[in-house]
Amino acid sequence: MATEYLRFGAHRPLPVGPTLRAVDPDLELLARVRAGDEGAFVTLVEKYHGSMLRVARNYVPSEAIAEEAVQDTWIGVVRGVEKFEGRSSFRTWLFRILINRARTAGGKEPRNVPLGDVEPSVAASRFTAAGAWAEPLEAWETDADDRLVAGTWSDTLRAALDELPSRQREVVVLRDVEGLSSQDVADLLGVSEGNQRVLLHRGRSRLRSLLEHELTARGR
Repeated sequence: MATEYLRFGAHRPLPVGPTLRAVDPDLELLARVRAGDEGAFVTLVEKYHGSMLRVARNYVPSEAIAEEAVQDTWIGVVRGVEKFEGRSSFRTWLFRILINRARTAGGKEPRNVPLGDVEPSVAASRFTAAGAWAEPLEAWETDADDRLVAGTWSDTLRAALDELPSRQREVVVLRDVEGLSSQDVADLLGVSEGNQRVLLHRGRSRLRSLLEHELTARGR
């Protein structure tokens, strides 16, 4: 499969200086991909395959279609690598291609989603000035936050994420699971940073509420 992808590649070196290479270690691999290095391509695929499937799954109705969107994304990467100028990280560029492919495959709703108060939010008093929970539930810290950071998708967490409105779920997955910055998520989803913060707050609040209910039901 890697050879089939790479036959689309160009061979002109990436226009990336040493500073950008220091910031984004993937750029060295990307330069090797452009030179036809199949091993470098396989390394990138192995590194991002799981993350890409998780992100794509938010837009499509099945794992099989998510897999197709991911494969189509890698073809797009190789075909479009000549246009990559290093203005964003490779991961951000990759996810931008992926989201566009997945949206097309899944036929999801348009990007402009109203942010009206469609559900109650958690009281501001439950957060510190830094945006963290003032009194985190012990089981939430051990069972949920670690899973989010590690990207381990238990049935309970996956079900809770599926309960979120689609745009909130997108932001929570990209920020809390995949670790993208606020600016990157806003750019990827075509929303302002302010709207991104609102969506993240509401998504985290609703997710916590759902998980608190589950943990309480388990007697934890």
